[in-house]
Amino acid sequence: MKDQQTLKDKALTFRLNVDREEAMRYYRGEASAVVAITDSGQSLQFPALHVRRFITQSGIHGRFRIRFDDNHKMINLERISD
Repeated sequence: MKDQQTLKDKALTFRLNVDREEAMRYYRGEASAVVAITDSGQSLQFPALHVRRFITQSGIHGRFRIRFDDNHKMINLERISD
């Protein structure tokens, strides 16, 4: 059953280049959402708390993949390259 669910999962890829100051706003909860443009040109918005683990001293940089189910509920977010 889990394998069938995985086949139904949707994924979008996008790049984030967030400077240190903006990344700290995500970390402190001052900014509640991340808005990005996917590789396919779609606008994407998701809760900022999900990027906190990717914050470095220079901010947040890299390509990411977000997976979500048919109800648009986020399953996971991963960095796929720098």
